[in-house]
Amino acid sequence: MANHDTSDASRMHDLAVEDDGFEYSLRPETLKEFIGQERAKEQLRIHIEAAKKRGDALEHVLLVSPPGLGKTTLAKIISNEIETNFKQAIGPVMEKLDIVSTLSNLEKGDILFIDEIHRMKGYVQESLYPAMEDYQLDLAIGQGPASDVVQLDIARFTLVGATTREGLLAGPFRDRFGIRIHLDYYEPVDIQQAIRINSAKLNIDIEDEAEYALARRSRGTMRIANKLLANVRDYAEVKGNGVLTFEVAEEALAFFGIDERGLDSQDYAYFRTLIEKFNGRAGLKALAVALSEDERTISEVYEPYYIKEGLLMLTPGGRVATDAAYEYFDYPVGTQPSLFY
Repeated sequence: MANHDTSDASRMHDLAVEDDGFEYSLRPETLKEFIGQERAKEQLRIHIEAAKKRGDALEHVLLVSPPGLGKTTLAKIISNEIETNFKQAIGPVMEKLDIVSTLSNLEKGDILFIDEIHRMKGYVQESLYPAMEDYQLDLAIGQGPASDVVQLDIARFTLVGATTREGLLAGPFRDRFGIRIHLDYYEPVDIQQAIRINSAKLNIDIEDEAEYALARRSRGTMRIANKLLANVRDYAEVKGNGVLTFEVAEEALAFFGIDERGLDSQDYAYFRTLIEKFNGRAGLKALAVALSEDERTISEVYEPYYIKEGLLMLTPGGRVATDAAYEYFDYPVGTQPSLFY
């Protein structure tokens, strides 16, 4: 089995959830600048142009994808394309009073972006129903039997929600989004193009072969590609002469513990635990305890890429390592459990 020490410097999954000024400086600002996701961009372009022709607010938009594929960037691009104000919130921390305060201060056409909208409390989701449908807020006045509900008119705004777990949204809430956009993992050629553009922005001298070496290890995720570019650039400046050649890129990626498929020590620990400790099949809770990792991180950050790569299957009996996983991680094929009872 490949030897990947879990104490390696690499924590690529952190790259999938972190955000900082470096990444903000590289974000595209228009649909034309946004690389890849052609179908999603065309859908948005049509909806935006139609709304602008009508002089009306864009319908509410739900952006669905694994982490790091550009949901926040697209939300800001929507605001830029419509030329309106952009306000941002995070689902898990929002309360009804936050909703009232935020929505009452919006102007016509403004974008309210809520990240991790699937983690918004149920009663907070419900408080948005009249706002999304009728552009009204129901305000409770007083308490007890003497209380009353007053309706407050608000501007025709657009709610843009981002989620990695669409199924966790309440059905009536999900149905109020008129536009649903799904983002897929990027092809290496798209990521290579983004790396070339971002390298120019950062004045990084990089070879074509080095661009592709980074692209094919980026797990189909632009955010990871940007972080890899930053890490490898630092390595080239310290260990080399600052030029990102193919040889320097490969050396840097090996130093950070990133293999040919973009897998790192955390991924190897996942499959080593699943195969060696649980004989190839385990439930989410058991895996989380064994890995000392959060269940949500495992299911939302780690596993979607494993499933895409054909290394993992989700079954009624738990997570099951596939034949491909046994082969890739150098375990004898045929020792994994049956997918059926």
